[in-house]
Amino acid sequence: MLTSASNAAIGVFDSGVGGLSIAAAIRQMLPHENIIYVADSANAPYGGKPEHFVLQRCQAIVEYLMAQQVKLIVVACNTATLTCIAKLRALYPIEFVGVEPGIKPALNASQSGIVGVLATHNTIKSEQYQQLVARLKTHNKVLSQACDGLVEKIEAGEFDSLATQQLIQQYVTPLVSQGADQIVLGCTHYGFLGQQIRCIAGDDVQLVNTSDAIARQTLAVLERNDKINRCQEGGKTKLFSSRCNAEFLGICELLWPKEFEQVHEFTD
Repeated sequence: MLTSASNAAIGVFDSGVGGLSIAAAIRQMLPHENIIYVADSANAPYGGKPEHFVLQRCQAIVEYLMAQQVKLIVVACNTATLTCIAKLRALYPIEFVGVEPGIKPALNASQSGIVGVLATHNTIKSEQYQQLVARLKTHNKVLSQACDGLVEKIEAGEFDSLATQQLIQQYVTPLVSQGADQIVLGCTHYGFLGQQIRCIAGDDVQLVNTSDAIARQTLAVLERNDKINRCQEGGKTKLFSSRCNAEFLGICELLWPKEFEQVHEFTD
């Protein structure tokens, strides 16, 4: 159910800056839409937190976004989607678009029949993820790799540090050595390390990022509900964070240049 006007904003949230990859894809596809982005960076990553804590944080953010009368909420976090989106849909009278690892397109494109998935612990151990893998793998092989510490490096702006490179090497090399020719980026944060991952994986391995697919789904939901913003002016983005400081804004400006002038404090 969508109750807000067509010129209302799209709400997007993540545990931190990772969901900016989704927001940027939405902006490119829907340039006239306003976006309110909430980063719960004070509690990032969600991947290592108890499920009840993640749900509590998601509820606080959803209630804040609904108070801003957004017309749709994009859960731009794989962990939050897989563990919480069904509960959120049951609790709140607004439509949600979620994200999940792009295992199906990876399997369809794979020549070796082996795909690797980089994700957080909570994503991989979630019942929804396990069901997704079981449903799709059939005669193929899905290698799931939990990537402890990688989200923290991205949240700190350490995209090219030696420590980050070592973590990528640690997580990617075993997938390639086992024959994976597709690597699924199962956390929205990891898209910002695409170049670094490609360097280690090699030219014969393709990366699967679902940002564009989520933007298309967002467009489809808005069209179905006749909520496309027909205004010809460019849409604006407002950024809120539970870790509201200059360092955080600097990382956001690096990841999405010229989109943000300031970061507003998110409190619940």
